[in-house]
Amino acid sequence: MTIDSAKLTFRLPEREISIPSFLSEAAQACLMPPPEIAPFPPVENKDEWRTYITAWDESLMPLMEMLSPNEPCRTDTREFFGFRVFDVVPAALPSQTGGVILSIHGGALILCGGEMCRTMAGATAVRLQRRVWSVDYRMPPEHPYPAALDDCIAAYRELLLQYPSDQIVVEGSSAGGNLAAALILRARDEGLPLPAGLVLISPEVDLTESGDSFQTNAGLDALVSLMPVNLLYADGHDLHHPYLSPLFGDLAGFPPTLLTTGTRDFFLSNTVRMHRALRAAGVPADLHVAEAAPHNGLLGSPEYAEITKELRIFVGKVLGGDRLAS
Repeated sequence: MTIDSAKLTFRLPEREISIPSFLSEAAQACLMPPPEIAPFPPVENKDEWRTYITAWDESLMPLMEMLSPNEPCRTDTREFFGFRVFDVVPAALPSQTGGVILSIHGGALILCGGEMCRTMAGATAVRLQRRVWSVDYRMPPEHPYPAALDDCIAAYRELLLQYPSDQIVVEGSSAGGNLAAALILRARDEGLPLPAGLVLISPEVDLTESGDSFQTNAGLDALVSLMPVNLLYADGHDLHHPYLSPLFGDLAGFPPTLLTTGTRDFFLSNTVRMHRALRAAGVPADLHVAEAAPHNGLLGSPEYAEITKELRIFVGKVLGGDRLAS
């Protein structure tokens, strides 16, 4: 190993990375070499972005089908001005189970809308065993920032008309974690009551990509630098703004938060730094790091089930038991 003292960078020798033998077979199957990702279009070429997004959405459909819950759900579609919310309730949910999850889907801030959002909402409802409102928010290239955040805030305001804030948990994965944390910042700034809890699953809370794992986990995870996407989404706004990169916001007063990531997660630094920032702000925050897990987690494995158990415990705790929703 050599160290360039002028640049404070390390040059490491090429090495092979093995899959830990102690993981379950299902977890090991999640750690196959990641596929190559086609280069992103130029930020200014919206036609190329439309083609790119369509191709990616089509390629993600098999993963969405894998996420489809085996447990049946009742799904209603609620139409709002410019966006939809999928209202999903697991069929087996006990009638006394109260509260609701405002869920914000991932997809790099450009993917997984429409039917994929509906499918992901069902998976989240079954995973957490709660009613879910999933926001099918507007996205670039037609609708850059702040459209997605506007939609999430509008959905939260609507939900507050039906539930007291202490019966709402906001949840977001990846890009949805960005919007979930930004929603809390904006709701606080607008004087809205904050939810009972916040769940951030490998959240994309730093669009500047300044964290260590953007280098150290590059190539280990299927995820790559999303900087062209971040610039497309930001539409000329400063990536350091807290509504774009919540990691840099004033987190005082945030609700109790649960964060999850994995040691091979490209967004590991995002999650770890957000956890430390929340703790520094006096916010009760728990962090669960799954061994060897990449950005999407170890889907379908016993290790994934362990994290699911922690999520359910947290949601039940912050909602104060199984009280009926108003």
